[in-house]
Amino acid sequence: MFIDTHCHLSREDYDDIDLVIKENRESNISKIIISGCSKDSIFESIELSRRYEEVYLTLGYHPSEVDVVTDDDLDELENLLKLDKVVGLGEIGLDYYYGKDNKDEQIELFRKQLVIAEKLDIPVVIHSRDAVEDTINILKEFDLTGVIHCFSGSVETAKIYTSMGYMLGIGGVVTFKNSNLYKVVESVGLKNIVLETDSPYLAPTPFRGEKNSSKYIPLIADKIADIFDVNVEEVGLETTKNACSMFDLD
Repeated sequence: MFIDTHCHLSREDYDDIDLVIKENRESNISKIIISGCSKDSIFESIELSRRYEEVYLTLGYHPSEVDVVTDDDLDELENLLKLDKVVGLGEIGLDYYYGKDNKDEQIELFRKQLVIAEKLDIPVVIHSRDAVEDTINILKEFDLTGVIHCFSGSVETAKIYTSMGYMLGIGGVVTFKNSNLYKVVESVGLKNIVLETDSPYLAPTPFRGEKNSSKYIPLIADKIADIFDVNVEEVGLETTKNACSMFDLD
């Protein structure tokens, strides 16, 4: 059995969510964790978690939301994080890919949400794009654990995060022909990774460029099994154990 620890599921991206869930089950996906990370997606994600037994949630405001999130929204978020099936706060973090014009505002929003996570004692799911140094320095201010979502950095950066108690979210990028992510996976070991798709984005080979889905988690697991020269069942067992431990899943 596998767990997709990070995906996005919405009617905007999928015409038939019942079919998506059916295909997940047929692919041996026991649980998926939807990231509700904008005002609209948070409430749709909550509704889906109530509809489908295997759907769990992380909720939080992505750095792209920095211009629209108010303190009232953060107060509401704190209450929503107490709902059943919410297992973490995220995805939150920093994204300087398009520039640093709102860097200070992003950092402020990031810190405010980390304060909430620390208060509620829940794991965080971290988005960091072109912002490694700031992300690490800010996380060091807090006593938290969580997952570095869609990790694509260096072996050195990976080891800093794992030494801080964070796991790495490994997705379809590890299957790409030109990716060196296998070196990171090899260096940190199975004990420090969880599987994710980030669907509908970043579909693994041979579906690269197409719409992603949690049903492709076994393809990611196959690649990781090759890296460690183990069978895919072991990858499923170990990464599922990691996810259950991190997110307090049954």
